[in-house]
Amino acid sequence: MSDNGAEAEGQQVQMQILAQFIRDISFENVLAQKGIQGDQVTPDIQVQVSLDARRRPVDNQFEVISKYRVESKNQDSGEMLFLLELEYSGIFHVEGIPDDQLHPFLLIECPRLLFPYVRRIVGDMTTDGGFPQLNLDMIDFMALYRQEMERQQAVEGAARPS
Repeated sequence: MSDNGAEAEGQQVQMQILAQFIRDISFENVLAQKGIQGDQVTPDIQVQVSLDARRRPVDNQFEVISKYRVESKNQDSGEMLFLLELEYSGIFHVEGIPDDQLHPFLLIECPRLLFPYVRRIVGDMTTDGGFPQLNLDMIDFMALYRQEMERQQAVEGAARPS
């Protein structure tokens, strides 16, 4: 085996966060708009997460976009209390990942690195919006990725003719 072959197999993974930023953010305090009293409220919070990754024009650079939708509704009446929508991006330089492993790497590892910042932003937004601070629970990005892959396979399987 040549030195070049061993070198290619043993290439180290290099990953660097070049930038991270809020792409879009929105917070709507429906509770204050409707004038509902705080003692009449039992919040039920639902969090939806979606992920996307795009190759950038520069070699080995990718943008990973995490989208969060946090809805808080009154458990008793189902009325909306607040709605927070956040798109948070990171620009990553990634080398040494085989092509077949790049997609899961971008949608599991990269969002995991960005999550603490997202968590802080959500906590600050809920506090600034007039509610107690919301600390998002940790998200299992690997489970989220697997669910999405299973969903896509089910859709593809249903679209194929028998």
